[in-house]
Amino acid sequence: MKEVIRCGWCGTDPLYQKYHDEEWGKPVYDDQVLFEFLILEGAQAGLSWITILRRREGYREAFAGFDVAKVAAFNETDAERLMQDEGIIRNRLKVNAAITNARLFMGIQKEFGSFSNYIWGFLPNRKPILNEVKSLSDVPARTEISDAISKDMKKRGFKFFGTTICYAHMQATGMVNDHLADCISR
Repeated sequence: MKEVIRCGWCGTDPLYQKYHDEEWGKPVYDDQVLFEFLILEGAQAGLSWITILRRREGYREAFAGFDVAKVAAFNETDAERLMQDEGIIRNRLKVNAAITNARLFMGIQKEFGSFSNYIWGFLPNRKPILNEVKSLSDVPARTEISDAISKDMKKRGFKFFGTTICYAHMQATGMVNDHLADCISR
């Protein structure tokens, strides 16, 4: 039986492997999924991704199934409820940023027809970037494109979406494919 080769970052945790195999690096054009990753990536700032993956269902419940219109309508009472929710990372800056970012996300949808149109518009020909990755050390933490997206989103008021988080979002949503050349998910 041939050995299954995966990118080393997902280790042996079954949840991490499932995420790696089924989601990471697969192009996403659906605004609801793009919003979900915006919330999750912002929550991840300063933490490990597996920490967020383990709380993903908690985030789904706490953030109205990642329905951007519902999250955008959250008020101070909702923010306080979220601060008591043990299923998510209870960081007031991140909670408030998620609500603010939802409102800004909807503004982009209105301006561009969809968030997908906006964010994929930064890529050459709106096509995923397929990087040649031989080892994890080949994977950058940021690129000129993630710099440009992050800069534009910050200018629009987005929080917790610096260039490193932006690049992780690009990887998660398949805007860039950084799977190792010999990985089963390539």
